Amino acid sequence: MDLATIIGILGAFGFVIMAMLMGGTLEMFMDMVSVLIVFGGTAFVVMMQYNLSQFIGAIKIAMKAFMFKSDSPEELIAKSVEMADAARKGGFLALEEATITNAFMQKGVDMLVDGHDADVVRSTLETDIKLTSARHELGASIFKTIGDVAPAMGMIGTLVGLVAMLSNMDDPKSIGPAMAVALLTTLYGAIVANMMALPVCAKLTLRAEEEKLNRSLILDAVLGIQDGQNPRVIEGVLRNYLPESKRGAVGGEGDE
Repeated sequence: MDLATIIGILGAFGFVIMAMLMGGTLEMFMDMVSVLIVFGGTAFVVMMQYNLSQFIGAIKIAMKAFMFKSDSPEELIAKSVEMADAARKGGFLALEEATITNAFMQKGVDMLVDGHDADVVRSTLETDIKLTSARHELGASIFKTIGDVAPAMGMIGTLVGLVAMLSNMDDPKSIGPAMAVALLTTLYGAIVANMMALPVCAKLTLRAEEEKLNRSLILDAVLGIQDGQNPRVIEGVLRNYLPESKRGAVGGEGDE
């Protein structure tokens, strides 16, 4: 579970709700017409821009912003060095006994055990990285689109409310509900965009970059193991994936 995402969304909504309560009651900020325009309108407009499976799959993708936890590069480097040492001592078949929790690393090790050429291993894993990145970019783009559309639907709702208000100026009782639609649709659109869709988009983009970095690290590790490089040499190469301040932490050695 990503605590930053959970704390952030709870804190943001908590402060907004607190401000609403300080200004009156929550009922003042509830309007079904505004909900239909912003939430319903946004959903259908976004659906028009993607196919149905992509749109429905966005819910599953969004969970990565809350539940997904990527492997740390330090752990991957330590595991890679361990496997490189095992491969030098017992050959690639010794890697069959290794306990690997990362699916992408397991895929690369399986290819080594099966005896595939280096070009095949590189091509296969690079293709996997590219396709995975494309899927992640699609997921983030859906929420980016929601963030773009929601304020626009809020503006449409505002115009609907203003037209209704101006058309019934002779009826004072109709002015209040029409003004509520005009203002609340703008509020709802801003909330959907800035407190939900855009933060999720940013977090999914961050997750995609983390996973791409880890997979590139694993690719270099697998190719180094296949090439029979010294485990310390592999470790030195993989350390470049770490921030400079952490490069001396893996294996307890500093940069040479």
